Amino acid sequence: MAEDLDDSVRLAAFNFLAEQARLHGEWWPPVLRRDSLAAGFTFQGRRVPLLGPQGIFKPAILPALPLSITTTAPSLRKPAPYEDEFGYGYLVYRYRGTDSRHGDNVRLRAAMLERKPLIYFHGIVAGRYLAVWPVFIVGDSPGELSFQVAFDPGEHLDVPELVAEEDARRAYALRLVKQRLHQVGFRERVLTAYQRTCSVCRLRHDELLDASHIIPDGRPRGDPIIPNGLALCKLHHSAFDTNIIGIRPDLTVEVRPDVLSESDGPMLVHGLQEANNRRIWVPRSHELQPGRDRLEERYEEFRRAC
Repeated sequence: MAEDLDDSVRLAAFNFLAEQARLHGEWWPPVLRRDSLAAGFTFQGRRVPLLGPQGIFKPAILPALPLSITTTAPSLRKPAPYEDEFGYGYLVYRYRGTDSRHGDNVRLRAAMLERKPLIYFHGIVAGRYLAVWPVFIVGDSPGELSFQVAFDPGEHLDVPELVAEEDARRAYALRLVKQRLHQVGFRERVLTAYQRTCSVCRLRHDELLDASHIIPDGRPRGDPIIPNGLALCKLHHSAFDTNIIGIRPDLTVEVRPDVLSESDGPMLVHGLQEANNRRIWVPRSHELQPGRDRLEERYEEFRRAC
């Protein structure tokens, strides 16, 4: 009976996360707010939160084993140590404390032995987590005070036939999770630093905001760090990427002369032309502001396109 309850709660939790992802228009794995995860869902008249103050979390409704594990969000002023947390084909998840016999570590070890599926929450910034499920504890290293966690794509992904074997499927899922962490980590850190506001027009609709690289990703100094980012609405992001607008090292917007002289309705006037000579809004903290050397390099590219 207890096992039936455990399985039913886990399935309900997975369905709740899938619905949250759908409501937020996210693909797998989604980024979700901590308040909704902490509030959780109702199962047979009882509230079931999905995470708590400790990394290894068991809601009261479950008889014995944890439901989720969580990695804390890094500081905005430090790059996220994602690579340090991944081994060869799995996530390295640290024990709670240094005692392998601590109750939380014992329960997580039991989940490994019973092959129970868990939820993994990776903190992107304060209050926002990448949610991955199902994951499985596949190894225990007491000497290193850590567990090994494998990702499973489950029904979330159309896995190619070439990676149909279990180990290959998990490696495929791990690669996608790491890619997603790279993408959303940059976006969330930049938008948080800019108070989720377009730096050009001050638009605050989160679903219409992007994190733009000043130096494009893949180039030298195109790092996914806040000083190489700008929070821009989709219009100004596209305009910046295509050199319709440039941003001078003194933080002033410049609109390409041919676009500035066009006549094409109110969107052009209010969306682009009126931004000319406008100073962009940037974080107050100097270390979170766009790097002037990066802006200078990017502005020279804009000038060549004029």
